[in-house]
Amino acid sequence: MTRLNRRRFIQYGSLAAGTGLLAACTNSAEVTTTSTESEPTAELQSITFGTNWYAQAEHGGFYQAVATGIYEDYGLDVTVQMGGPQVNGTQLLMGNAVDFFMGYTSDAIKAVEEGIPKRTVAAIFQKDPQILIAHPDQGVKDLADLAGKPIFISKAANVTYWPFLAAKYGFTDDMKRNYNFNPGPFLADKNSAQQGYLSSEPLAIAKEGGFEPMVFLLADHGYSAYATTIETRQEIIDNNPDLVQRFVDASIKGWYSYFDDPTLGNQLIKQDNPEMTDEQLAYSLEKMQEYGLATAGDAETQGIGAMTNERWKTFFEEMAAAGVFQAETDYTQAFTLDFVNKGVEFYQS
Repeated sequence: MTRLNRRRFIQYGSLAAGTGLLAACTNSAEVTTTSTESEPTAELQSITFGTNWYAQAEHGGFYQAVATGIYEDYGLDVTVQMGGPQVNGTQLLMGNAVDFFMGYTSDAIKAVEEGIPKRTVAAIFQKDPQILIAHPDQGVKDLADLAGKPIFISKAANVTYWPFLAAKYGFTDDMKRNYNFNPGPFLADKNSAQQGYLSSEPLAIAKEGGFEPMVFLLADHGYSAYATTIETRQEIIDNNPDLVQRFVDASIKGWYSYFDDPTLGNQLIKQDNPEMTDEQLAYSLEKMQEYGLATAGDAETQGIGAMTNERWKTFFEEMAAAGVFQAETDYTQAFTLDFVNKGVEFYQS
């Protein structure tokens, strides 16, 4: 977890290790400010934001907002709580262990079906970084060419992108192989493919396998999910909308700052995840910018974090047709547009 005083960070230029820099989870979101302005308060409000994986460049804007003091400028003392493969974000959120969590579109709609009162309040990535990776020189030129081949996927894929691939390309369950976040099985089988993140796995495979893999970004093939979303409990939205607005605005500004100069954010990322390398951070940032993961689409005019009713509707209808959601589900309860779409100029000011 990362909570850092901006002035101390800038003064020393590096971070001391130790428990003094770690902060416990808090559920203070419901009990403080009633201000209606996005201005600093006399006493910073402590909140916790949970991420969905180990600290990496794909979380950079949040770390940047801590490191540069953007959260402080919005009256917030934010703890970034690092996730991992066994983290259940909904459980943490609904158990008051975190106040905001990094979610994804499918899970938000599933929560509606299960009666879980949480909502998505911003979508940092307009394009889901999810990719499929294949070996070169195996006759694979398009996703359709992977039909019938073994594909290493995680369990989460079964309720996210796999039904999309099954519906569009005829992928079948007998193609699925268990992906344990180790590229070894994929490297050993040239006829196979595996899942990955655009900004991560291709570099690891190139280094370990000694070849440039074929990379297919699902977002460029019709998979319309948002990614790296910000979600929170409905009670926080109802009781403290100003807090939600300040956290969303500050986080988005953190992302613009990170894309401008990621130095400070990267130092915090490496503190939380010592195995993260400068090479990987630079590669991830390059790919995020090259493909416009956060800045393409509606974000070009409405700013990072943008969402639309139409985009949610399209995703819901496609996935409902694939059998992921019930057709009668009120998907509009999965999100709110009240806190985003202010325009690029607002967030860059």
